Amino acid sequence: MPPPRTLDAVDCGILRILQSEGRASVRSVADRVHVSRANAYSRINRLIDDGVIRGFSARVNHERAGQGASAYITLKIVQNSWRTVREQLRALPGAAHIALVSGDFDVLLLVHTPDNRTLRELVLTRLQAIPEVLSTRTLLVFEETDLYPAPGSPPDAEPPS
Repeated sequence: MPPPRTLDAVDCGILRILQSEGRASVRSVADRVHVSRANAYSRINRLIDDGVIRGFSARVNHERAGQGASAYITLKIVQNSWRTVREQLRALPGAAHIALVSGDFDVLLLVHTPDNRTLRELVLTRLQAIPEVLSTRTLLVFEETDLYPAPGSPPDAEPPS
């Protein structure tokens, strides 16, 4: 993979559009960042090849999709067990994001489950059964807001602060 490079205003505009509208056509992207279709196509491919764009996906309303309970779970794990724990966390139903972090805990895990009972079972039965997990703390999500640009916002709009 090539080393990271500084993105210019056009690249940043393309990224903002694709983050809010992953299905935007190359023509639409080109028009909105004021470049030719060929230039937009080439820039998007370069962003993919450089690993800046990791893929395209749908942003899901988890509650509407039957996943009414969400939580961030912090984990303390045995030193040097990150790779083993990460693979076990990936296999958990509803695991949405896993991060190795610094501070009072080692791992931050975001999960979405159908209800609190399923969440409780995931924590008490699945997570705490992993031998390398020393402790967990569950933080229920009451409401969440995506900070990606709103659909139709100008490509040079500043993200919310």
